[in-house]
Amino acid sequence: MAGMAGVAATAACIGPFPTDSAAPPSRAPEVPVGPPRVLPPIDHVRGADLSFTLQLEAVGRTFSDRGRTAPVEQLLAARGANLVRLRLWVNPPPATNDLATALVLGRRANSAGCHLLLDLHYSDFWADPGIQAPPAAWTGQDLARLGRTVHGYTRDVVAAFVAQGTPPAMIQIGNEVSRGMLWPLGAIYRDGGERWDAFAELLKAGVAGAREGAPNGVQTIVHVETGGDNLACRHFYDNIGRRGVEFDLIGLSYFPWWHGSLPMLRANMADLAPRYGKDVLIVETGYPWILPDTDGVSYYVSKPAQLPERDRFPATPDGQAAFFEQLRAIRSEVPDGRGFGFVAWEPAWMPEIRASRGEENRYANITMFDWYGAGLPSLGAFRA
Repeated sequence: MAGMAGVAATAACIGPFPTDSAAPPSRAPEVPVGPPRVLPPIDHVRGADLSFTLQLEAVGRTFSDRGRTAPVEQLLAARGANLVRLRLWVNPPPATNDLATALVLGRRANSAGCHLLLDLHYSDFWADPGIQAPPAAWTGQDLARLGRTVHGYTRDVVAAFVAQGTPPAMIQIGNEVSRGMLWPLGAIYRDGGERWDAFAELLKAGVAGAREGAPNGVQTIVHVETGGDNLACRHFYDNIGRRGVEFDLIGLSYFPWWHGSLPMLRANMADLAPRYGKDVLIVETGYPWILPDTDGVSYYVSKPAQLPERDRFPATPDGQAAFFEQLRAIRSEVPDGRGFGFVAWEPAWMPEIRASRGEENRYANITMFDWYGAGLPSLGAFRA
């Protein structure tokens, strides 16, 4: 998510814990899962990023919907969700978004009947347009070696999910990479100009690694945060296309307070799909259900003026639900059926879990559960 850049700058001082204590959180209770399931193909995505789940459960957070208390992925699946997105960091703070955590959540998602979308940040902590720091263990590599590292890492991550019987349906080669990834080598904007060639080679390495790790196939996504900016999207995808980057899906982030109105998103998707001949997936989105008074937290959205369509979609539970209904409608309007769906970003990220030490949870009013963990009306958007 684009707004995490300030958080990522604090990576050296560490992890999404419920307090500022340096001690890692307690272990989350184990959720039983059955044998791996073979899932039906996805017609269109109704998904959620649930990467914080184990940290939330470790501090005792529970969730309920329509009178039923259950693990969050089961509640969403009961509403019709068919995909769980999981971010992966290379060597992160303990008990956060490492491979072992993602494998556990992958088994749980599969058991609930949800496909997997892996979101590889190629970093030890948050990566977004504001910061794309390479993993500490990868620093100092030249481009050729870094490409081999990206290829091998991507292959091995995908192969680990395949080996446990939960092969990913999709994988992002980087997170919000409109300005490149693995800086400085993979940065697009540097030295007073644009440097696309090295970035394109790193994307190709990631795509090749993903395909090698999933011999039965995986859809690759190149993800940018400019969901409402058609000119920026064209500039980006034109440039990687000219350099021979092959991938399957266009991935967009869309948060109205950063990326503009829903008509801007609609126009962008309607142009991108036929221009590039690819399905378009909104891999991150959300909308506030409340604008809190003041409690010392600098929420990403705290004022009505930040919402471009606040009259149609007020920051209330019903307004949030209406936003997601319109998002569903926009998906269905993309030419040639190429609107592939949406993924709600961290719809269960409750206030007690911080993004890093000293950084409050600024997203807690954009969830799809209230602060007691009860499902909001917007969960209806996951229906088939």
